[in-house]
Amino acid sequence: MINKVSRNKKRIARHERVRKVVVGTSEAPRLNVFRSNKNIFAQIINDENGTTLVSASSVDKELNLKNGGNVEAAAKVGELIAKRAKEKNITKVTFDRGGYLYHGRVQALADAARENGLEF
Repeated sequence: MINKVSRNKKRIARHERVRKVVVGTSEAPRLNVFRSNKNIFAQIINDENGTTLVSASSVDKELNLKNGGNVEAAAKVGELIAKRAKEKNITKVTFDRGGYLYHGRVQALADAARENGLEF
């Protein structure tokens, strides 16, 4: 019988393949996106030090969202991550879509972050 590889394992393989190229530096840290069925999470990471500089998610009390798994919630998380990055004087980042397609929630988060001042 043929065993089917799970979608998440294939996503993790894509993410690992992309991470060989996409690296966050102190000049341009990495904006990483993780998407679950119910929520979306974003982090700005400096890979040289291995530290998370800024994070935002649909779980944050500040956003007060009822449903964190839709495009509107992703856009609000993008706005929040950009606002928090500005407070830490971060303007330029490299975008890491985490192995997900650049579509839907991931695209909404990226577009909202761009509109609010992040460059990538």
